[in-house]
Amino acid sequence: MDVDVDAVASELYGLVPAEFTAARNSHVARAREAGDGEAARRIAGLRKPTLGAWASTLLVRHRPEETERLLHLGHALREAHRTLDGARLRELGHRQHAVLAALARQASDLAAEAGQPVGDGVVREIEEILRTVLTDEQVAGQWATGVLERAPAASVGFIGLEPEPTAVPTPPKPGGTTARKDRPQALEQEEGEKEEQERKEREKEEREKQRKEAVAAARRRAERAARELRKAEEARDGAGRRLAQAEDRLADLERRRREAERSRDQAREDAEAAARRAGEAERAATAAREALERLAGSG
Repeated sequence: MDVDVDAVASELYGLVPAEFTAARNSHVARAREAGDGEAARRIAGLRKPTLGAWASTLLVRHRPEETERLLHLGHALREAHRTLDGARLRELGHRQHAVLAALARQASDLAAEAGQPVGDGVVREIEEILRTVLTDEQVAGQWATGVLERAPAASVGFIGLEPEPTAVPTPPKPGGTTARKDRPQALEQEEGEKEEQERKEREKEEREKQRKEAVAAARRRAERAARELRKAEEARDGAGRRLAQAEDRLADLERRRREAERSRDQAREDAEAAARRAGEAERAATAAREALERLAGSG
C-alpha cells in the first residue's frame, strides 16, 4: 500500500518540534516495512521545523478564520499593488501592522498551550513569516498547508508581482480619511517622507529595544556564570581541604603502621629470647633433678 507522504508531513509538522525527529523516524520505518522505499526516502528528507515556523502554522491548524482573513488581506494587498491602487495600498498597509502583531501573539499563545512557550525573538520571527505570507503568494500557499520548515527569506516589496502594463495609478477617492483631492505633489511627497521617517523611527526603536534586551540577557548570563564560578571555586577549595585532611590521616596511619611493625618485630625478638631462656632453664632443671636422683640413690 502506498504511503501518503503529504498526510505524514501534515501530522509531523503539527507536532511540538521536540517530538518531530522520533515520529519521523517511526514513519520512515513503517514506510520501509510497507515496501514503499520512495515514500521512506521523502519522509526521511523532512526536516524539523524552527520554533517560529512551527508556531506560525498553529494558526492554520487552530485559527482557520483568522488564517482565511490573513490570506484575503494578502490577496487584496497584492491586487492593489498590481493595479497601482495607491489609496487601497495605504489603507491595507495600515491595517496589516495591527493584524500581524495580533496574529503573532495568538501563535505565541497557541505554542504555550501546546507546551512549548516561545520568547520575544521567536514572536518576531512569526511576525516576519506572516508579513512574507502577505507579500509572496507562493509562501502564502506553502504556509496555508500547515507544513513549513523554516522562515522564508524576508521579502522587500511584493514578490513576483509587477504592476499590470495597462495599470494607471488610481487617483484618491474624494472624502474619507484617504481623500487627497487637489493635493499638491509636494505635499504628498512630504507626507511620504514623513511616513518613511516614522517607519525608520519605529525600526530604530525596535533595534534599540532588541539591543537592550540582548544587553540584559548578556548581563544575566554573566551574573549566572559568576555565580557558577563562585560555586566551582568553593567546591574546589572544599575538595582541597578534604584532600589535605585525608593525606594527613593517611600519613598518621602510615606512621602508626610503621610503629606497630617495629613493636611486632621487637615482640617477636623478645618472644624468641624468652623461648631460648625457657629452654635453657628447662635443661638446667632437668640436669639438677637428675643429679639429685643420683645422689639420693647412692646413699
